Amino acid sequence: MELKDTLEAILFSSQKPLSAKELQDILRQAGEEADGKEHANVKTKGITAALEILAGEVEGLGRSYRLVCVAGAWQFVTQPAHAPWVRALVGVKNRPTRLSKPALETLAIIAYRQPLTRAQMEEIRGVSVDGVIGTLTDRELVEVTGRADAPGRPQTYGTTQLFLEYFGLRSLEELPDAEELRQVPITKPDAPVTTGDDDDAPEQMSLEEVTGAKDSDAGELATEAAEAEAKEEDYDDDEFEDDGDDDEDEVVEEASKQQ
Repeated sequence: MELKDTLEAILFSSQKPLSAKELQDILRQAGEEADGKEHANVKTKGITAALEILAGEVEGLGRSYRLVCVAGAWQFVTQPAHAPWVRALVGVKNRPTRLSKPALETLAIIAYRQPLTRAQMEEIRGVSVDGVIGTLTDRELVEVTGRADAPGRPQTYGTTQLFLEYFGLRSLEELPDAEELRQVPITKPDAPVTTGDDDDAPEQMSLEEVTGAKDSDAGELATEAAEAEAKEEDYDDDEFEDDGDDDEDEVVEEASKQQ
């Protein structure tokens, strides 16, 4: 019995996608039985090669189903043209909305440049990605993968297994070539500014010191204003007295002349 026929029977009966490693374990477990030793020692490379041949044969038959590898796991799926009838059978409704253009742009950046932080995404896009990240996370297309080695230890994001299933990809290596996107430079956040032991660094004044300084300044201004007013009054009095003496001298001199 050919290996591809055995693999076809396993995948046809499986309730979930199976990777080459999982298929190898099944074949090895079946080899413990007397009639199942034929493929017990097959390697994962041999399993993958047999599945590739089987997928080509099924595709050539033009059937309503096909064999695909999505996210590293193999499964039989129906052709997209039959989706409405399959949805009616299983009771699955259409997705309410498609991904928006900003969501697709951000998702593409994450897919090609992961792992990266929100700040790095915004540096590439030039706009905030807070709302978009929430949407992609809710749709389980991206997830937090760790924290960056930068001030504040911001979270880093990457794509999920569902992302590969959503777009029908075996792995990230099947992403379309986007060399230009990969070449966009990303700068790391600057280190936080600290004063350290610098004695020349200005000290921050307390609230009491600020209030005291304001009161002192106000008192000095009031004192200067009072002194200026007093000087102005003295000047006016002196000027008035001098004018009176001059007038009196002129009257006496005039009276003497008349006599």
